[in-house]
Amino acid sequence: MLLAYHQNLDPLGNAILSTLFAASPVVVLFVLLVPMRWLAPKAGLGGAITALAVAILVYGMPPVSAFMSFVHGVLFGLLPVGWTIFNAMLLYNITVETGQFAVVRRSVAGLSGDARIQAILIGFAFGAFLEGAAGGGTPVAICGAIMVGLGFDPFLAAVLCLIANTSPVAYGGLGTPLIVLTGVTDLPTETLSVMAGHQLPIMSCIVPLWMTRVMCNWKQTFEVWPAWVVSGGSFALFQYTFATIHTWIPGVVLYPMTDIGGGIFSLVVTAIFLRFWRPKHEWHYNNQPAHVAADGSKEQPLTAGRIALAWAPYAIMSVLLLLTGLVRQQEGRGPVYFGPIRTNYMIPIPWLDREVHRDARLHTIRTEQALAVALASTNPLDAAVNVQLAQRFAPKPERAEWNFAWLTAPGTAVFGAALISMLMLRMNAGQIWRVFKRTCWQMQIPIPTIALMLGLSYVTRYAGMDATLGVAFAATGMLYPFFAAILGWLGVFLTGTDAGSNALFGSLQKITATEVYRSGAFSHLSLDQAQVLICTANSTGGVMGKMIDAQSICVATAATHQIGREADIFKAVVWHSIILAAMIGLLTLLQAYVWPFTLLVPGVS
Repeated sequence: MLLAYHQNLDPLGNAILSTLFAASPVVVLFVLLVPMRWLAPKAGLGGAITALAVAILVYGMPPVSAFMSFVHGVLFGLLPVGWTIFNAMLLYNITVETGQFAVVRRSVAGLSGDARIQAILIGFAFGAFLEGAAGGGTPVAICGAIMVGLGFDPFLAAVLCLIANTSPVAYGGLGTPLIVLTGVTDLPTETLSVMAGHQLPIMSCIVPLWMTRVMCNWKQTFEVWPAWVVSGGSFALFQYTFATIHTWIPGVVLYPMTDIGGGIFSLVVTAIFLRFWRPKHEWHYNNQPAHVAADGSKEQPLTAGRIALAWAPYAIMSVLLLLTGLVRQQEGRGPVYFGPIRTNYMIPIPWLDREVHRDARLHTIRTEQALAVALASTNPLDAAVNVQLAQRFAPKPERAEWNFAWLTAPGTAVFGAALISMLMLRMNAGQIWRVFKRTCWQMQIPIPTIALMLGLSYVTRYAGMDATLGVAFAATGMLYPFFAAILGWLGVFLTGTDAGSNALFGSLQKITATEVYRSGAFSHLSLDQAQVLICTANSTGGVMGKMIDAQSICVATAATHQIGREADIFKAVVWHSIILAAMIGLLTLLQAYVWPFTLLVPGVS
């Protein structure tokens, strides 16, 4: 019989050595990807093998549990992540095969022929909308493909989309990351949303500027300053409003729609603005495609009907993503049925589910404290209440369930849009076969890579290696507010999602915030304010790690036909990621210690 595994965050009895071994899978992955330039699937497999070896030999995790944690990560990499990416590329290929993508490209170019403005419109504004509706790599996949179609250098298109897909991420998938953070910290999502709304809008104003500067020099960047001010400023205003509106209009909770509404708002406001303002010097790439049809003739003039038809697949996708997102929220409250079957099934992972116990330092309430609560009263009614509280807060073994969300995974909505688009665009059997064949060929490397990378991250999570790294950060004391954001950044790098990072480190962040508060560091904040600030920093700092996680980079390479250049793209974006994460860390430091920034930290009402 398999014995339960109890994590030990210092298995070697030496904190430095234990931390070095905990970091070794990430180090191996980095070395194989960058200096040795291995293909991403091989590098992912090397990192996963290292993680399994450390988990079994150093941390003492039962081999079967370690292997099943790897399987759990692989399954998550296939559904929902791989399923979403495959279908996003399928939908794009449908529009290319039917000639509709050329119309999409021309309609965007019609707003502005300037590549700097096109990058902001597509990579930032439209990408934010896709992040809010689906997440899971969809913004990078769709926007990267569109930008390549507009004539962008494929490598640069990948880099720009990765940078753009940052500040909206905390509200991605209808607010999923913040909802997950609530689940592991018991802090109200509405309060966490307010805190995020007091940090991320600042970054939303910066990201369009940052993207433009990556494309060109400072002089050329400031030639379009009105465009990035309008686009970033309109999104930031909407982001702040929807993130915090429930604080000044009680009962109106709109944070799940922050990115969806913000992306549309930014697109519309910027498009209207461009009717009255144009840059003095239009800047574009030499390989920007001419408006010539496939047969060499001049392309037909754009009409409202043709533009609407070309964008219809993406509009259908957006509607379906929104509808399935609403169903997904209902799933969080209990089973949802589609006819006689459920919309999702939680499948326990054998030999892993409830077999792993987190280290005692990772629990807000210790076992003995929960027992004391249960025995705190001799009154029968009070005792019954206390027992319920004790059961709720007592440390529990880790769940390991694969969510077989056949209907509500973002990829299913995108697949539905692809099927409807095939019918709407009257594709024949030959076209459909070519589209599926092309998509399968494009995904033969990215999907295995994603599966292996997530397998690696799940091994580090269940073995406790992630928490060992987290505890090393927690030792920074008064500087911890800065490193709280960096820890979230590390979590997204390891797990591939902001929600995953919040699940990974959210509880540890709350515990550490409590310890730092008790040391007397937070003189301007109450305990609950300190917890809200630090836990939210895990998410807001984490979004800046989105551009360097394996999942995002693989999606970017697939969408822009840069397969095999994962290491080059990683090197191109890693310093942008570190600097932006450090900016969130510095902002968190200001809000932790410096008045009047401390006034921006909400308390739990």
